[in-house]
Amino acid sequence: MKNFTLEERSWVMYDWANSVFATIMVAAVFPVYFTGMAGGEDTLGSFWWAIGLVVARITVGLSAPFIGAIIDFEGYKKKLFIIALITGTIFTALTALVSSWQMLLIGYVLANIFWSICNQIYDSFLPDVTTKERMDNVSATGFAYGYIGGSTIPFVISILLIMFGPYFGIDATLAVRLSVIMTAIWWLAFSFPIIKNVHHQYGVPKPESGLLKETMSNTVQSFKRVFQNKAVFYFLIAYFFYIDGVGTVINMATAYGSELGLNTTGMLGALFVTQVVAFPFSIIFGRLSKKVHSIRLIIAAICIYLFICIVGFFMGFGLEQELFGLDVAIALFWVLAFLVGTVQGGIQAISRSTYGKLVPVEQSGEYFGFFEIFGRFSAILGPGLYALILNTTGRPSVSMLSITVLFSIGLVVLLRNRKVIFADMN
Repeated sequence: MKNFTLEERSWVMYDWANSVFATIMVAAVFPVYFTGMAGGEDTLGSFWWAIGLVVARITVGLSAPFIGAIIDFEGYKKKLFIIALITGTIFTALTALVSSWQMLLIGYVLANIFWSICNQIYDSFLPDVTTKERMDNVSATGFAYGYIGGSTIPFVISILLIMFGPYFGIDATLAVRLSVIMTAIWWLAFSFPIIKNVHHQYGVPKPESGLLKETMSNTVQSFKRVFQNKAVFYFLIAYFFYIDGVGTVINMATAYGSELGLNTTGMLGALFVTQVVAFPFSIIFGRLSKKVHSIRLIIAAICIYLFICIVGFFMGFGLEQELFGLDVAIALFWVLAFLVGTVQGGIQAISRSTYGKLVPVEQSGEYFGFFEIFGRFSAILGPGLYALILNTTGRPSVSMLSITVLFSIGLVVLLRNRKVIFADMN
């Protein structure tokens, strides 16, 4: 990052900080632990995990526009960021101290809410730290460093604790709890650069009185502006569907594998491959954006995700129909983990920077509030759909196949409206 400014480097480092939560709590270690704790004769662990995700995202989605309106006022963006950061890390740490699956779910939902609020404010800082010409590269570098640092290093430590902990008197439950505590400490410690060096550059003056009334008024006006701006509106509609598919794949991967009976250690090893592969491919996406329009990169990534979901369905279907055994299924899981790594960081990074180039910098908080609400409300759809199909059919493979609907809708919206978006970005 030698060619980046201090503000850009500090902003990038927050991806290093917050990615530990995405890996340990959202994607890998904690979901496997929770589904095992909650699973029983009368319930499926992945069903309650999906319900928890829905609750968290409804809460974040409802609050996102209001938070976005507040952080556009001078002096509020960093203050709210720090409050959400401290609260989120506290709830994360407390999750390690409870035993019942119900309390685990409540602790996780609360931690996820404040982690998501931090991410919304963090994204809105992007126009404050860099220029339109550098946004794709800076955003992609953030995801890249998040994968190689915040995701990979703590993930390796967690795997080592789970695999070799018994030799030192650390059982599987204690290993997970230590991983959760490490998540809280890592997230907080590596957030200091953004707190110290990143500042709100394009805020609007704080009203002398009636802050709540002014915030609500700005939120209503933002709704109108978003719907009037065709490029922003069409992009958000497409984003609503395809990012839901991305989030569902991330959040349900290990839960899906657990329901199929795949070995936990094998799945965690495969997800480690995802983190390692995601680092160079996120950088590649950032560099490709200088030659290939960002919308075309997003379209290509969606097509790869469609292929991933189809292969994931075949993996589950093959086990359900006894076409092959667990050894073939875990091999397919590793292939899927590699493929996800090639696009996971890139599609999120380029989506973030593309949106950043479409919105006015002085209203980035408000607009990124809608970016968050579309992302979070969309994420209700995927896990909710997964839980509904699983509860109806009892077949995880069919639930995985249903995710292709989300990617397909997002792809169609982008293809039909790409010229409007192209024109607004140029």
